[in-house]
Amino acid sequence: MQAAKSRFESQGIKVAALSYDTEAILKDFTQRRNIEIPLIADPDSKIIRAYDLLNPEAVGEYKGMARPGYFFIDSKGVIREKFFEAKYRTRNSGNNVISKIFPELGEEVTGTVEAPHLQLAVEQSDRAAVPGSRLTLAAEVRLPRGIHVYAPGTTGYKTVSLVIDSPPELEVTPSVYPRAKVLYMPAIKENVPVFEGTFRIRQDIKVSSAYAFSESLGPEGKTFTITGKLVYQACDSKTCFLPASAPIEWHVHILPLDRQRSPADIRHK
Repeated sequence: MQAAKSRFESQGIKVAALSYDTEAILKDFTQRRNIEIPLIADPDSKIIRAYDLLNPEAVGEYKGMARPGYFFIDSKGVIREKFFEAKYRTRNSGNNVISKIFPELGEEVTGTVEAPHLQLAVEQSDRAAVPGSRLTLAAEVRLPRGIHVYAPGTTGYKTVSLVIDSPPELEVTPSVYPRAKVLYMPAIKENVPVFEGTFRIRQDIKVSSAYAFSESLGPEGKTFTITGKLVYQACDSKTCFLPASAPIEWHVHILPLDRQRSPADIRHK
């Protein structure tokens, strides 16, 4: 904690000495949540303002809070990416941010599916989340050599599509597809956008932040099953095979928000 304080002061940001109560509150919180990274108190929002992160829409007990988000800083201290949300009730998980920057590192394979002319690896950034969390689901498609599927937006062909049927407590955003390759088809003398080899379709999911939903989870939370399917038509240089679909599912354990306060004798008066 002292190292974090020194780092901010080296940048000209004055950080007040922490009172015994504040230190005790932070210690209680980190022990209860098994947090091992340094934390720093910012009761007057000085650091938040210095980094232009103050959320003016946060009022009441949330007044002075920062917009939730992440900076991706390289080894030279340069900010390369920023991930911030407009609402303090919605926030990316750390794994979700990593999956956006380094998909191979941030998404865990949770299953595989064999389907006609392809294989699917089912992936997700997080196995557990809390209300307001944003996480990433993904389907990694592996096509054999010489086989392709048509990319979304291609006219006149059955295009590949990831279709998600999520519970009402989970909000689905549009799927994100990689850049397609333009393939020349001599038989029909056309250039068409396709996917070949291995490619990944990503899908962001936002967990409801409604109070009633959070309260319904109980102390241990609940596991939700998200079902979907990959719809496609595989083709080679001469033949398009029959359209097919492969079922997929993900499992996410939603935990209730931590509303537990520190012991009464160390709370701010």
